[in-house]
Amino acid sequence: MRFVFESLDLVERVWHKFIYVPFMRMQLAKHGTHVNIGKNSRGTWKNVYTGNYVSIGANCLLLSTRAKVIIGDYVMFGPNVSVITGNHRIDVLGKRMYEVKDSDKRDSDDQDVVFSGDNWIGANSTILKGVTVGEGAVIAAGALVNKNVPPYAIVGGCPAKIIKMRFTEDEIAEHKKLIEKRNG
Repeated sequence: MRFVFESLDLVERVWHKFIYVPFMRMQLAKHGTHVNIGKNSRGTWKNVYTGNYVSIGANCLLLSTRAKVIIGDYVMFGPNVSVITGNHRIDVLGKRMYEVKDSDKRDSDDQDVVFSGDNWIGANSTILKGVTVGEGAVIAAGALVNKNVPPYAIVGGCPAKIIKMRFTEDEIAEHKKLIEKRNG
Protein backbone atom coordinates (compact mmCIF):
# COMPACT_ATOMS: atom_id res chain seq x y z
CA MET A 1 0.00 0.00 0.00
CA ARG A 2 2.86 2.38 0.85
CA PHE A 3 4.28 1.83 -2.65
CA VAL A 4 0.98 2.93 -4.21
CA PHE A 5 0.93 6.22 -2.23
CA GLU A 6 4.59 6.90 -2.97
CA SER A 7 3.94 6.27 -6.67
CA LEU A 8 0.95 8.63 -6.67
CA ASP A 9 3.05 11.30 -4.96
CA LEU A 10 5.76 10.90 -7.59
CA VAL A 11 3.21 11.20 -10.40
CA GLU A 12 1.79 14.34 -8.82
CA ARG A 13 5.25 15.94 -8.45
CA VAL A 14 6.20 15.09 -12.05
CA TRP A 15 2.88 16.44 -13.35
CA HIS A 16 3.35 19.66 -11.37
CA LYS A 17 6.95 20.24 -12.49
CA PHE A 18 6.68 19.29 -16.15
CA ILE A 19 3.08 20.13 -17.08
CA TYR A 20 1.43 22.49 -14.58
CA VAL A 21 4.30 24.95 -14.02
CA PRO A 22 5.26 25.32 -17.72
CA PHE A 23 1.58 25.82 -18.61
CA MET A 24 1.16 28.46 -15.89
CA ARG A 25 4.33 30.29 -17.01
CA MET A 26 2.86 30.53 -20.51
CA GLN A 27 -0.14 32.38 -19.01
CA LEU A 28 2.09 35.13 -17.58
CA ALA A 29 2.50 38.41 -19.48
CA LYS A 30 6.26 37.93 -19.24
CA HIS A 31 8.55 35.75 -17.17
CA GLY A 32 12.21 35.21 -16.52
CA THR A 33 14.10 32.01 -15.84
CA HIS A 34 13.61 29.77 -12.81
CA VAL A 35 10.02 30.80 -12.15
CA ASN A 36 8.04 28.33 -10.05
CA ILE A 37 4.31 28.54 -9.41
CA GLY A 38 2.93 26.57 -6.48
CA LYS A 39 -0.02 24.22 -6.55
CA ASN A 40 -3.49 25.74 -6.72
CA SER A 41 -2.21 29.26 -7.32
CA ARG A 42 -4.59 31.33 -9.37
CA GLY A 43 -5.10 34.80 -10.71
CA THR A 44 -5.19 37.10 -13.67
CA TRP A 45 -1.89 35.85 -15.10
CA LYS A 46 -2.03 38.01 -18.27
CA ASN A 47 -1.10 41.05 -16.12
CA VAL A 48 1.68 39.39 -14.11
CA TYR A 49 5.31 40.07 -15.04
CA THR A 50 8.12 38.16 -13.31
CA GLY A 51 11.86 38.43 -13.27
CA ASN A 52 14.30 35.60 -12.66
CA TYR A 53 14.34 33.24 -9.66
CA VAL A 54 10.75 33.82 -8.57
CA SER A 55 8.86 31.35 -6.43
CA ILE A 56 5.11 31.78 -6.01
CA GLY A 57 3.90 29.60 -3.14
CA ALA A 58 0.96 27.23 -3.12
CA ASN A 59 -2.55 28.68 -3.09
CA CYS A 60 -1.46 32.22 -3.96
CA LEU A 61 -3.96 34.63 -5.52
CA LEU A 62 -2.82 37.40 -7.89
CA LEU A 63 -5.82 39.49 -8.97
CA SER A 64 -4.98 42.14 -11.54
CA THR A 65 -7.79 42.82 -14.00
CA ARG A 66 -6.47 46.20 -15.16
CA ALA A 67 -3.21 46.95 -13.37
CA LYS A 68 0.00 44.94 -13.36
CA VAL A 69 1.73 42.79 -10.79
CA ILE A 70 5.45 43.31 -11.42
CA ILE A 71 7.75 40.87 -9.62
CA GLY A 72 11.50 41.54 -9.75
CA ASP A 73 14.33 39.04 -9.48
CA TYR A 74 14.82 36.76 -6.45
CA VAL A 75 11.35 37.06 -4.94
CA MET A 76 9.80 34.34 -2.78
CA PHE A 77 6.10 34.16 -1.92
CA GLY A 78 4.97 31.91 0.91
CA PRO A 79 1.69 30.00 0.62
CA ASN A 80 -1.70 31.73 0.55
CA VAL A 81 -0.39 35.20 -0.37
CA SER A 82 -2.93 37.54 -2.00
CA VAL A 83 -1.97 40.41 -4.29
CA ILE A 84 -4.92 42.57 -5.30
CA THR A 85 -4.39 45.51 -7.65
CA GLY A 86 -7.90 46.94 -7.62
CA ASN A 87 -10.88 48.06 -5.63
CA HIS A 88 -14.55 47.51 -6.18
CA ARG A 89 -16.49 50.77 -6.42
CA ILE A 90 -19.08 51.33 -3.72
CA ASP A 91 -20.16 54.83 -4.71
CA VAL A 92 -22.12 54.37 -7.97
CA LEU A 93 -25.57 55.89 -7.57
CA GLY A 94 -28.46 53.79 -8.85
CA LYS A 95 -26.53 50.48 -8.79
CA ARG A 96 -26.20 47.89 -6.10
CA MET A 97 -22.59 47.03 -5.42
CA TYR A 98 -23.18 43.64 -7.03
CA GLU A 99 -24.27 45.40 -10.24
CA VAL A 100 -21.12 47.54 -10.53
CA LYS A 101 -18.96 46.20 -13.37
CA ASP A 102 -15.35 46.59 -14.43
CA SER A 103 -16.46 49.19 -16.99
CA ASP A 104 -17.66 51.40 -14.10
CA LYS A 105 -14.15 51.64 -12.65
CA ARG A 106 -12.01 54.78 -12.67
CA ASP A 107 -8.28 54.74 -13.42
CA SER A 108 -7.55 55.30 -9.72
CA ASP A 109 -9.46 52.15 -8.77
CA ASP A 110 -6.68 49.89 -10.10
CA GLN A 111 -2.95 50.45 -9.54
CA ASP A 112 0.15 48.34 -10.15
CA VAL A 113 1.78 46.36 -7.35
CA VAL A 114 5.58 46.14 -7.61
CA PHE A 115 7.99 43.79 -5.85
CA SER A 116 11.39 45.40 -6.46
CA GLY A 117 13.45 42.23 -5.95
CA ASP A 118 15.16 40.19 -3.24
CA ASN A 119 11.86 40.05 -1.36
CA TRP A 120 10.36 37.47 0.95
CA ILE A 121 6.57 37.64 1.17
CA GLY A 122 5.32 35.69 4.19
CA ALA A 123 2.46 33.21 4.24
CA ASN A 124 -1.11 34.50 4.35
CA SER A 125 -0.11 38.11 3.70
CA THR A 126 -2.16 40.47 1.52
CA ILE A 127 -0.69 43.24 -0.62
CA LEU A 128 -3.13 45.84 -1.96
CA LYS A 129 -3.22 48.16 -4.96
CA GLY A 130 -0.55 50.76 -5.54
CA VAL A 131 2.03 49.22 -3.20
CA THR A 132 5.73 49.05 -4.06
CA VAL A 133 7.74 46.62 -1.95
CA GLY A 134 11.29 47.96 -1.89
CA GLU A 135 14.41 45.98 -2.71
CA GLY A 136 15.36 43.51 0.01
CA ALA A 137 12.17 44.07 2.01
CA VAL A 138 10.38 41.32 3.94
CA ILE A 139 6.65 41.08 4.58
CA ALA A 140 5.81 39.07 7.70
CA ALA A 141 3.25 36.29 7.63
CA GLY A 142 -0.33 37.50 7.91
CA ALA A 143 0.49 41.16 7.15
CA LEU A 144 -1.94 43.49 5.35
CA VAL A 145 0.18 45.83 3.24
CA ASN A 146 -1.60 48.95 2.00
CA LYS A 147 1.36 51.36 1.85
CA ASN A 148 4.79 51.25 0.21
CA VAL A 149 7.48 49.24 1.98
CA PRO A 150 10.94 50.86 2.14
CA PRO A 151 13.98 48.93 0.88
CA TYR A 152 15.34 46.41 3.41
CA ALA A 153 12.46 46.96 5.85
CA ILE A 154 10.67 44.12 7.63
CA VAL A 155 6.96 44.90 7.95
CA GLY A 156 4.14 43.11 9.70
CA GLY A 157 0.71 43.59 11.19
CA CYS A 158 -2.68 44.80 10.04
CA PRO A 159 -2.12 47.32 8.62
CA ALA A 160 1.56 46.57 8.13
CA LYS A 161 4.10 48.74 9.90
CA ILE A 162 7.88 48.63 9.97
CA ILE A 163 9.04 46.14 12.61
CA LYS A 164 12.72 46.75 11.98
CA MET A 165 15.29 47.13 9.24
CA ARG A 166 17.20 44.10 7.96
CA PHE A 167 20.49 46.00 7.90
CA THR A 168 22.00 49.33 8.90
CA GLU A 169 22.85 51.80 6.10
CA ASP A 170 26.50 50.66 6.23
CA GLU A 171 25.46 47.01 6.09
CA ILE A 172 23.18 47.70 3.08
CA ALA A 173 26.14 49.24 1.23
CA GLU A 174 28.35 46.26 2.13
CA HIS A 175 25.56 43.79 1.21
CA LYS A 176 25.14 45.37 -2.24
CA LYS A 177 28.91 45.50 -2.77
CA LEU A 178 29.28 41.79 -1.92
CA ILE A 179 26.42 40.80 -4.22
CA GLU A 180 27.83 42.92 -7.07
CA LYS A 181 31.29 41.40 -6.55
CA ARG A 182 29.80 37.88 -6.62
CA ASN A 183 27.87 38.62 -9.83
CA GLY A 184 31.04 40.02 -11.39
